Amino acid sequence: MSTFQDITAVAPLHPICFCRPMLNAAILATVTLAGAILIWPRVANSIVWRATITPLASIIGSGFLVLGPILDVSYGGYAPLVMVGLCMVAYLFGSAIRFNIADIETRPAASRLTDGLETMASIVLAFAFIVSVAYYLNLFGAFGVSLTELDDQFHAKLLTTAVFTLILFTGLTRGFSALERMEQVSVCLKLMIIAGLLLGLMVHFGEATGRGALQFDAPRVTGWASLTLMAGLIVTVQGFETSRYLGSTYDARMRIQSMQLAQWISTVIYCIYIVLLTYAFESDPLSLDETAIIDLMQIVAPILPLLLVVAALSAQFSAAIADTSGSGGLITEVSKGAIKERVAYALLVGIGVLLTWTANIFEIISYASRAFALYYALQAGIAAIRAWRGNHLAKATLFGGVALLGVAIAVFGTPVE
Repeated sequence: MSTFQDITAVAPLHPICFCRPMLNAAILATVTLAGAILIWPRVANSIVWRATITPLASIIGSGFLVLGPILDVSYGGYAPLVMVGLCMVAYLFGSAIRFNIADIETRPAASRLTDGLETMASIVLAFAFIVSVAYYLNLFGAFGVSLTELDDQFHAKLLTTAVFTLILFTGLTRGFSALERMEQVSVCLKLMIIAGLLLGLMVHFGEATGRGALQFDAPRVTGWASLTLMAGLIVTVQGFETSRYLGSTYDARMRIQSMQLAQWISTVIYCIYIVLLTYAFESDPLSLDETAIIDLMQIVAPILPLLLVVAALSAQFSAAIADTSGSGGLITEVSKGAIKERVAYALLVGIGVLLTWTANIFEIISYASRAFALYYALQAGIAAIRAWRGNHLAKATLFGGVALLGVAIAVFGTPVE
């Protein structure tokens, strides 16, 4: 895998910059402080936070580590605007799902049309989960070998295949209940490390500002290609829909509030991250791969690559387990029990291994984005029908437009070249 080695030539250490041991210590202190806040009883036991952390972790876990270098290389100095655009599109999709949550609560009776669309949406979501598991585990494989002497595509795919095999064995023999307990730990660990990463980027950004080294790179993707690439990245801000499926734990009002809060927080985190990354580093299109962030962060602080690998491995594995379990349940549900969960797990692993060895990570990201966009289009279509029947004509028009946007993304989304 290639690296951003040439960046060091344009980002030399400055005499007044943080010395690296001090910055390492500051990053570790920030990670520790963030962890202390997250386990503080007033936070950990807050119903709002507990309801928010699941969609928040899913959103950030969907693409935080790969998205920065992709936007920087592809869109140059306009990357923050593209990030805002992605978050706005995600918020529109989220608004349709939130409307459905509220409307089902007040008017649970559904028509045959909306019932049919819900069934279709569940089928599409099950398929989207299958592709997203391949995405998560291919990232797991890439980051798993990134700091070793086996840092190449072949060994990354071997590791991914081995983890798929482990997941299949676990699903067929013991189920995922034990592994699902990792989720809470993984969520906290990921948010802690992101706090440390943002501190390191802020220091690096400050040093670049002091040297007068900030730069506004020209975009390498423009016009229609820039829009289709953006469409192919929707999966990186996906995950908010998980709030819809927490009905057994939280009421409709709490699920709506937690989804909004998760999208607001993730938007702030993403936008700060992209701004700090875009203008303080010189991008290299020849060095763009799924672990490019590791090479970039070696310039910022020696401790960051290790922390990011830990975050990536825990986050991607727990996300893969959650989506595998969710996909198996959905397939069994929509098939009315004709396809058992164990068969569904085998199907998921088979498709995942096939994608691993026939597609690169950027193609898998695009496939996942298009699958989730189709799911969002169906949810927006359901929202439009419900709004129309409730005489909310403005909302019906809005959600109809959102549904068309989802279809367009599903049709035209393209991978990073």
